[in-house]
Amino acid sequence: MTQSQVPNSESLAAPAQAGPLERLRAQLSSVYYGNTTAVERLLTCLLARGHLLIEDVPGVGKTVLATALAKSIGGTFARVQCTPDLLPSDITGVTVFDRDRNDFRFQPGPVFNNIIVADEINRTTPRTQAALLEAMAEDTVTVDGTTRQLPQPFMVIATQNPYEFEGTYFLPENQLDRFLVRISLGYPAPTDEARIIQQQPARNELRSLQPVVTDDEVCAMQQAVDAVHMDESLVNYVIALATASREHDDVQVGVSPRGALALAQAGRATALLDGRDYCTPDDIVANVLPVCAHRIISRTAMHEGDTGTARRIMQQVLETVASPA
Repeated sequence: MTQSQVPNSESLAAPAQAGPLERLRAQLSSVYYGNTTAVERLLTCLLARGHLLIEDVPGVGKTVLATALAKSIGGTFARVQCTPDLLPSDITGVTVFDRDRNDFRFQPGPVFNNIIVADEINRTTPRTQAALLEAMAEDTVTVDGTTRQLPQPFMVIATQNPYEFEGTYFLPENQLDRFLVRISLGYPAPTDEARIIQQQPARNELRSLQPVVTDDEVCAMQQAVDAVHMDESLVNYVIALATASREHDDVQVGVSPRGALALAQAGRATALLDGRDYCTPDDIVANVLPVCAHRIISRTAMHEGDTGTARRIMQQVLETVASPA
Protein backbone atom coordinates (compact mmCIF):
# COMPACT_ATOMS: atom_id res chain seq x y z
CA MET A 1 0.00 0.00 0.00
CA THR A 2 1.44 3.40 -0.95
CA GLN A 3 1.39 6.42 1.29
CA SER A 4 -1.08 8.13 -1.02
CA GLN A 5 -3.63 5.43 -0.32
CA VAL A 6 -3.73 6.28 3.38
CA PRO A 7 -6.25 9.10 3.96
CA ASN A 8 -5.26 11.93 6.28
CA SER A 9 -7.48 13.35 8.98
CA GLU A 10 -8.67 16.17 6.70
CA SER A 11 -10.11 13.78 4.12
CA LEU A 12 -11.94 11.31 6.37
CA ALA A 13 -15.38 12.61 5.48
CA ALA A 14 -14.65 13.10 1.78
CA PRO A 15 -16.67 11.15 -0.78
CA ALA A 16 -13.64 9.06 -1.71
CA GLN A 17 -13.38 7.86 1.88
CA ALA A 18 -17.13 7.32 2.26
CA GLY A 19 -17.31 5.35 -1.00
CA PRO A 20 -15.99 2.00 0.24
CA LEU A 21 -18.14 2.18 3.37
CA GLU A 22 -21.28 2.96 1.42
CA ARG A 23 -20.57 0.12 -0.99
CA LEU A 24 -20.13 -2.26 1.92
CA ARG A 25 -23.30 -1.07 3.65
CA ALA A 26 -25.34 -1.40 0.46
CA GLN A 27 -24.05 -4.89 -0.30
CA LEU A 28 -24.64 -6.17 3.23
CA SER A 29 -28.16 -4.71 3.23
CA SER A 30 -28.91 -6.45 -0.07
CA VAL A 31 -28.42 -9.83 1.61
CA TYR A 32 -29.10 -9.38 5.32
CA TYR A 33 -32.63 -8.14 6.05
CA GLY A 34 -32.91 -7.20 9.68
CA ASN A 35 -30.96 -5.50 12.45
CA THR A 36 -29.21 -2.49 10.88
CA THR A 37 -27.29 -1.92 14.12
CA ALA A 38 -25.66 -5.32 13.65
CA VAL A 39 -24.34 -4.19 10.27
CA GLU A 40 -22.80 -1.10 11.88
CA ARG A 41 -21.21 -3.24 14.61
CA LEU A 42 -19.77 -5.51 11.95
CA LEU A 43 -18.23 -2.56 10.11
CA THR A 44 -16.96 -1.13 13.42
CA CYS A 45 -15.07 -4.36 14.06
CA LEU A 46 -13.62 -4.40 10.57
CA LEU A 47 -12.36 -0.80 10.75
CA ALA A 48 -11.03 -1.19 14.30
CA ARG A 49 -9.00 -4.30 13.36
CA GLY A 50 -11.18 -6.32 15.72
CA HIS A 51 -13.01 -9.63 15.72
CA LEU A 52 -16.75 -10.18 16.01
CA LEU A 53 -18.74 -12.77 17.97
CA ILE A 54 -22.38 -13.18 16.93
CA GLU A 55 -24.50 -15.13 19.40
CA ASP A 56 -28.12 -16.06 18.81
CA VAL A 57 -30.49 -18.93 18.18
CA PRO A 58 -30.15 -20.86 14.89
CA GLY A 59 -31.78 -19.45 11.79
CA VAL A 60 -31.66 -15.68 12.38
CA GLY A 61 -28.96 -14.91 9.81
CA LYS A 62 -25.68 -15.14 11.74
CA THR A 63 -23.84 -17.03 9.01
CA VAL A 64 -25.47 -15.00 6.23
CA LEU A 65 -24.22 -11.73 7.71
CA ALA A 66 -20.71 -13.07 8.35
CA THR A 67 -20.37 -14.63 4.90
CA ALA A 68 -21.73 -11.51 3.19
CA LEU A 69 -18.90 -9.40 4.63
CA ALA A 70 -16.30 -12.03 3.77
CA LYS A 71 -17.45 -12.11 0.14
CA SER A 72 -17.63 -8.31 -0.09
CA ILE A 73 -13.91 -7.79 0.51
CA GLY A 74 -11.44 -8.43 -2.27
CA GLY A 75 -9.07 -10.53 -0.17
CA THR A 76 -9.32 -14.21 0.64
CA PHE A 77 -11.75 -15.84 3.04
CA ALA A 78 -12.44 -19.26 4.48
CA ARG A 79 -15.34 -20.74 6.38
CA VAL A 80 -14.72 -23.28 9.13
CA GLN A 81 -17.64 -25.37 10.33
CA CYS A 82 -16.79 -26.02 13.97
CA THR A 83 -17.60 -29.54 15.15
CA PRO A 84 -16.58 -31.59 18.22
CA ASP A 85 -14.01 -33.54 16.19
CA LEU A 86 -12.29 -30.47 14.71
CA LEU A 87 -8.56 -30.41 15.56
CA PRO A 88 -6.34 -27.35 16.13
CA SER A 89 -4.28 -28.29 13.07
CA ASP A 90 -7.47 -28.15 10.98
CA ILE A 91 -7.41 -24.39 11.64
CA THR A 92 -3.75 -23.44 11.84
CA GLY A 93 -2.28 -25.91 9.34
CA VAL A 94 0.13 -28.79 9.54
CA THR A 95 3.65 -29.75 8.46
CA VAL A 96 3.63 -32.64 6.00
CA PHE A 97 6.36 -34.64 4.23
CA ASP A 98 6.70 -33.92 0.52
CA ARG A 99 8.03 -37.02 -1.20
CA ASP A 100 8.82 -35.16 -4.41
CA ARG A 101 11.02 -32.65 -2.59
CA ASN A 102 12.14 -35.18 0.04
CA ASP A 103 11.51 -32.55 2.67
CA PHE A 104 8.89 -31.29 5.09
CA ARG A 105 6.68 -28.38 4.05
CA PHE A 106 4.01 -26.41 5.83
CA GLN A 107 0.43 -26.72 4.59
CA PRO A 108 -1.38 -23.53 5.72
CA GLY A 109 -4.78 -23.89 7.36
CA PRO A 110 -7.85 -21.70 6.82
CA VAL A 111 -6.58 -19.15 9.36
CA PHE A 112 -4.18 -17.86 6.68
CA ASN A 113 -6.94 -15.86 4.99
CA ASN A 114 -8.10 -12.28 5.35
CA ILE A 115 -11.55 -13.15 6.71
CA ILE A 116 -12.29 -16.29 8.74
CA VAL A 117 -15.88 -17.31 9.39
CA ALA A 118 -15.87 -19.73 12.34
CA ASP A 119 -19.40 -21.08 12.28
CA GLU A 120 -20.82 -22.34 15.60
CA ILE A 121 -17.49 -21.87 17.35
CA ASN A 122 -18.82 -23.11 20.69
CA ARG A 123 -19.61 -26.55 19.27
CA THR A 124 -15.91 -27.40 19.05
CA THR A 125 -13.68 -28.26 22.00
CA PRO A 126 -11.82 -25.64 24.09
CA ARG A 127 -8.52 -27.03 22.80
CA THR A 128 -9.48 -26.25 19.23
CA GLN A 129 -10.99 -22.89 20.19
CA ALA A 130 -7.61 -21.99 21.72
CA ALA A 131 -5.94 -22.47 18.33
CA LEU A 132 -7.27 -19.02 17.39
CA LEU A 133 -5.91 -17.16 20.44
CA GLU A 134 -2.50 -16.19 19.02
CA ALA A 135 -3.97 -15.33 15.63
CA MET A 136 -6.62 -13.04 17.11
CA ALA A 137 -4.25 -11.26 19.49
CA GLU A 138 -1.03 -10.97 17.49
CA ASP A 139 -1.90 -11.66 13.83
CA THR A 140 0.59 -14.53 13.83
CA VAL A 141 0.43 -18.32 14.00
CA THR A 142 3.14 -20.55 15.49
CA VAL A 143 3.32 -24.14 14.29
CA ASP A 144 6.22 -26.51 15.03
CA GLY A 145 8.25 -23.66 16.52
CA THR A 146 7.95 -21.39 13.48
CA THR A 147 5.96 -18.15 13.72
CA ARG A 148 4.23 -17.00 10.55
CA GLN A 149 2.60 -13.64 9.85
CA LEU A 150 -1.06 -13.57 8.83
CA PRO A 151 -2.27 -11.52 5.85
CA GLN A 152 -3.75 -8.06 6.33
CA PRO A 153 -6.50 -7.20 6.86
CA PHE A 154 -7.27 -10.12 9.17
CA MET A 155 -10.59 -10.65 10.92
CA VAL A 156 -12.35 -13.54 12.65
CA ILE A 157 -16.15 -13.55 12.55
CA ALA A 158 -17.45 -16.28 14.85
CA THR A 159 -21.03 -17.38 15.34
CA GLN A 160 -22.33 -19.38 18.25
CA ASN A 161 -25.57 -20.79 19.59
CA PRO A 162 -26.78 -19.96 23.12
CA TYR A 163 -25.06 -22.02 25.81
CA GLU A 164 -28.34 -23.67 26.76
CA PHE A 165 -28.35 -25.52 23.42
CA GLU A 166 -27.25 -29.16 23.25
CA GLY A 167 -23.62 -29.86 22.34
CA THR A 168 -22.13 -26.45 23.12
CA TYR A 169 -19.00 -25.56 25.11
CA PHE A 170 -18.31 -22.37 27.03
CA LEU A 171 -15.81 -20.05 25.39
CA PRO A 172 -12.86 -19.44 27.77
CA GLU A 173 -12.65 -15.95 29.25
CA ASN A 174 -9.30 -15.30 27.56
CA GLN A 175 -10.85 -16.03 24.18
CA LEU A 176 -13.92 -13.88 24.82
CA ASP A 177 -11.49 -11.05 25.62
CA ARG A 178 -10.06 -11.38 22.08
CA PHE A 179 -13.39 -10.45 20.49
CA LEU A 180 -13.78 -6.71 20.08
CA VAL A 181 -17.58 -6.91 19.93
CA ARG A 182 -20.20 -9.46 20.92
CA ILE A 183 -23.70 -8.97 19.50
CA SER A 184 -27.05 -10.71 19.25
CA LEU A 185 -29.11 -10.29 16.08
CA GLY A 186 -32.60 -11.01 17.39
CA TYR A 187 -35.57 -11.87 15.23
CA PRO A 188 -36.31 -9.75 12.15
CA ALA A 189 -39.31 -7.45 11.94
CA PRO A 190 -42.38 -8.98 10.20
CA THR A 191 -41.75 -6.94 7.03
CA ASP A 192 -38.13 -8.09 6.88
CA GLU A 193 -39.14 -11.69 7.55
CA ALA A 194 -41.62 -11.48 4.68
CA ARG A 195 -38.80 -10.34 2.38
CA ILE A 196 -36.65 -13.25 3.55
CA ILE A 197 -39.41 -15.74 2.75
CA GLN A 198 -40.10 -14.23 -0.67
CA GLN A 199 -36.53 -13.56 -1.85
CA GLN A 200 -34.49 -16.21 0.06
CA PRO A 201 -31.29 -14.12 0.00
CA ALA A 202 -29.13 -16.93 1.43
CA ARG A 203 -29.90 -19.05 -1.63
CA ASN A 204 -29.89 -16.30 -4.25
CA GLU A 205 -28.09 -13.00 -3.59
CA LEU A 206 -25.48 -14.43 -1.19
CA ARG A 207 -24.18 -16.93 -3.72
CA SER A 208 -23.62 -14.29 -6.39
CA LEU A 209 -21.92 -11.65 -4.24
CA GLN A 210 -18.73 -10.13 -5.62
CA PRO A 211 -16.12 -7.99 -3.80
CA VAL A 212 -17.01 -4.29 -3.62
CA VAL A 213 -13.88 -3.10 -1.77
CA THR A 214 -10.26 -4.18 -2.05
CA ASP A 215 -8.07 -5.32 0.81
CA ASP A 216 -5.95 -2.18 0.30
CA GLU A 217 -9.04 -0.01 0.76
CA VAL A 218 -9.85 -1.83 4.00
CA CYS A 219 -6.29 -1.33 5.28
CA ALA A 220 -6.50 2.36 4.36
CA MET A 221 -9.73 2.76 6.31
CA GLN A 222 -8.20 0.97 9.30
CA GLN A 223 -5.28 3.41 9.25
CA ALA A 224 -7.78 6.27 8.98
CA VAL A 225 -9.37 5.06 12.24
CA ASP A 226 -5.98 5.41 13.94
CA ALA A 227 -5.93 9.06 12.81
CA VAL A 228 -9.29 9.91 14.40
CA HIS A 229 -8.66 12.38 17.22
CA MET A 230 -9.63 11.36 20.75
CA ASP A 231 -9.46 14.11 23.35
CA GLU A 232 -7.68 13.44 26.62
CA SER A 233 -10.99 13.81 28.47
CA LEU A 234 -12.37 10.88 26.44
CA VAL A 235 -9.29 8.78 27.20
CA ASN A 236 -9.86 9.45 30.89
CA TYR A 237 -13.55 8.57 30.43
CA VAL A 238 -12.64 5.18 28.97
CA ILE A 239 -10.25 4.53 31.86
CA ALA A 240 -12.90 5.59 34.38
CA LEU A 241 -15.42 3.15 32.88
CA ALA A 242 -12.91 0.29 32.99
CA THR A 243 -11.92 1.13 36.58
CA ALA A 244 -15.54 1.33 37.71
CA SER A 245 -16.22 -2.12 36.24
CA ARG A 246 -13.33 -3.56 38.25
CA GLU A 247 -14.56 -1.94 41.48
CA HIS A 248 -18.22 -2.97 41.10
CA ASP A 249 -19.44 -5.05 44.04
CA ASP A 250 -20.85 -7.77 41.79
CA VAL A 251 -17.77 -8.10 39.56
CA GLN A 252 -15.05 -10.67 40.06
CA VAL A 253 -13.04 -9.71 36.96
CA GLY A 254 -13.58 -6.30 35.36
CA VAL A 255 -12.73 -4.84 31.97
CA SER A 256 -9.07 -5.53 31.15
CA PRO A 257 -6.62 -3.00 29.66
CA ARG A 258 -7.18 -4.79 26.36
CA GLY A 259 -10.88 -4.09 26.82
CA ALA A 260 -10.25 -0.40 27.49
CA LEU A 261 -8.11 -0.20 24.35
CA ALA A 262 -10.85 -1.97 22.40
CA LEU A 263 -13.47 0.50 23.65
CA ALA A 264 -11.35 3.47 22.56
CA GLN A 265 -10.66 1.96 19.15
CA ALA A 266 -14.33 1.10 18.64
CA GLY A 267 -15.19 4.71 19.49
CA ARG A 268 -12.77 5.95 16.83
CA ALA A 269 -14.24 3.53 14.26
CA THR A 270 -17.76 4.70 15.09
CA ALA A 271 -16.69 8.29 14.49
CA LEU A 272 -15.25 7.37 11.10
CA LEU A 273 -18.43 5.52 10.17
CA ASP A 274 -20.28 8.75 10.96
CA GLY A 275 -17.95 10.71 8.68
CA ARG A 276 -16.02 12.50 11.44
CA ASP A 277 -12.30 12.79 12.18
CA TYR A 278 -12.87 13.31 15.91
CA CYS A 279 -14.42 11.18 18.65
CA THR A 280 -17.32 12.27 20.88
CA PRO A 281 -18.65 10.88 24.19
CA ASP A 282 -21.57 9.36 22.29
CA ASP A 283 -19.13 7.25 20.25
CA ILE A 284 -17.82 5.74 23.49
CA VAL A 285 -21.25 5.29 25.08
CA ALA A 286 -22.61 3.49 22.01
CA ASN A 287 -19.91 0.82 22.32
CA VAL A 288 -19.77 0.19 26.07
CA LEU A 289 -22.22 -2.74 26.16
CA PRO A 290 -21.19 -4.60 22.98
CA VAL A 291 -17.47 -4.12 23.68
CA CYS A 292 -17.26 -4.52 27.47
CA ALA A 293 -20.12 -6.72 28.72
CA HIS A 294 -18.61 -10.01 27.55
CA ARG A 295 -15.27 -9.18 29.20
CA ILE A 296 -16.44 -9.10 32.82
CA ILE A 297 -17.14 -11.99 35.19
CA SER A 298 -19.96 -11.55 37.67
CA ARG A 299 -19.90 -12.98 41.18
CA THR A 300 -23.63 -13.77 41.16
CA ALA A 301 -24.33 -14.83 37.57
CA MET A 302 -26.35 -18.04 37.43
CA HIS A 303 -23.97 -19.60 34.88
CA GLU A 304 -21.00 -18.65 32.68
CA GLY A 305 -23.23 -17.89 29.72
CA ASP A 306 -25.44 -15.43 31.62
CA THR A 307 -24.93 -12.40 29.39
CA GLY A 308 -27.91 -10.54 30.83
CA THR A 309 -26.24 -10.02 34.22
CA ALA A 310 -23.04 -8.71 32.63
CA ARG A 311 -24.97 -6.25 30.49
CA ARG A 312 -26.92 -4.98 33.51
CA ILE A 313 -23.67 -4.42 35.40
CA MET A 314 -22.11 -2.47 32.53
CA GLN A 315 -25.30 -0.43 32.19
CA GLN A 316 -25.00 0.47 35.88
CA VAL A 317 -21.35 1.43 35.35
CA LEU A 318 -22.31 3.56 32.38
CA GLU A 319 -24.94 5.38 34.42
CA THR A 320 -22.67 6.07 37.40
CA VAL A 321 -19.56 7.33 35.57
CA ALA A 322 -19.89 10.96 34.53
CA SER A 323 -19.52 11.63 30.82
CA PRO A 324 -17.22 14.47 29.65
CA ALA A 325 -20.24 15.95 27.90
